[in-house]
Amino acid sequence: MTQVSRYGHMLKVTVNGMRMKVTARYRVDGSVLNDTVQGRMVGAETTLEIDSPDPPERVARVVRNAERGCFVLQALQNPVPVTGRTLLNGTPLE
Repeated sequence: MTQVSRYGHMLKVTVNGMRMKVTARYRVDGSVLNDTVQGRMVGAETTLEIDSPDPPERVARVVRNAERGCFVLQALQNPVPVTGRTLLNGTPLE
């Protein structure tokens, strides 16, 4: 939603308000007790409601740009490497 506000301003499209509903579906397999647990996201749906007096084609342009400019959406649609590190009392945990 931040990108909609940002690009709306840049494209001179008025956004009086917006609401977003996000539904994510997850699956967990394996066992915590057996150290085999594996969680994964299996899908997500979003519904964006925008209040604007501007023509639909101008608002659609803002939304297209916002979707392409959203770092989280792009990371989900085009997976990127993720690295993690855990420290226990300041020492790396293996």
